[in-house]
Amino acid sequence: MADIWLISVPLDKTSLTSLEKLKRTIAKTNLASCCRFSIPELKVGMAADLSCVVMKRTCQCLKEVMEQSSDKVLENTLANGVDLLSYATKFQWDRAKYPTALPLRSLVDKISKQVLQVETELKSRSAAYNSLKASLKSLERKTEGSLQTRNLNDIVRREDLVDSEYLTTLLVVVARGSYVQWERSYESLSQFVVPRSSKRLYEDREGGVFSVTLFKRAVGEFKAKARQSKFTVREYNFDLEEQQHQEMKQLGVAKKEQYGIFVRWLKVNFSELFVAWIHLKALRVYVESVLRYGLPVGFQALLLQPDKKHMKKLREELASLFKHLDPTAAAIKLLCSCLQMNSILQEYFLPYSSWKQISGPSYSHLNVKYAL
Repeated sequence: MADIWLISVPLDKTSLTSLEKLKRTIAKTNLASCCRFSIPELKVGMAADLSCVVMKRTCQCLKEVMEQSSDKVLENTLANGVDLLSYATKFQWDRAKYPTALPLRSLVDKISKQVLQVETELKSRSAAYNSLKASLKSLERKTEGSLQTRNLNDIVRREDLVDSEYLTTLLVVVARGSYVQWERSYESLSQFVVPRSSKRLYEDREGGVFSVTLFKRAVGEFKAKARQSKFTVREYNFDLEEQQHQEMKQLGVAKKEQYGIFVRWLKVNFSELFVAWIHLKALRVYVESVLRYGLPVGFQALLLQPDKKHMKKLREELASLFKHLDPTAAAIKLLCSCLQMNSILQEYFLPYSSWKQISGPSYSHLNVKYAL
């Protein structure tokens, strides 16, 4: 996705003639696509009203929302129900949400308050969701890994275990190569082992889990001799692991529910943030155009979506068509070029007002760049 440029020019006769010539040139050469960007007449205030801090905060919120949109970023990033490019190219000021009768400071404060509210709620919701996800992941990790450490609740059934006043069942992890040794020796690890009580309950590529029943008073002796034979007796409590299993299921259900709620909230508030951000851009165009072209208010704003291969040529065409707006701009830009000054700095000296609206490989990533 190529850049989108937002420019404004005054409505004097020469500029309007140049504007029509620009449209014809663009149509013939395919330098860019072009559409009008509608901005209503606003109450003029100070340029400081368009605080960079507010715009950066909005941008940061957008990035946070995008990060939380998982693998369905594109379908979740809409503005008022349409894709972002359509919203930008067909932009109409929302007079109900941002009344044009309000002073600029009030409009910016209104947007800033909205952004702060979303940002605060985003942090709260993100923390709650991430905590839930971390708790579930912690329990899920216990069902993974080796037989030496993993949860055995999905392997062992209650009927596999004996737990009486005198008898108990131990679970022993045996390496694959030691199965024969186990079968031959487990009864000799203690004289209180119940003969032929061992059963293989589960196995994977590395080994198996065997049960063995013995008298409770012989558990210590059995564990010590099993360790000497390189058999691992697992510490296991069926009720405790069953409780953890049920907790994991409940967390899984809760995560699924919260994911749906959170994604819906993100979709709604991403739209609100993007709409607010575009309105901030419109405010900036208005203020800087008034400061540059003076009163009474008279300018036209355009959105240009340049062909990536022809961006430099389009800049040259714009500079040529509107050089009458500031005869010194071309000379200053040439000086900047000779002195190898930063290209962003050179954009200060364009004869027309210009802002890079959105820059990035695709709207699904929404790499936002401000040309301040």
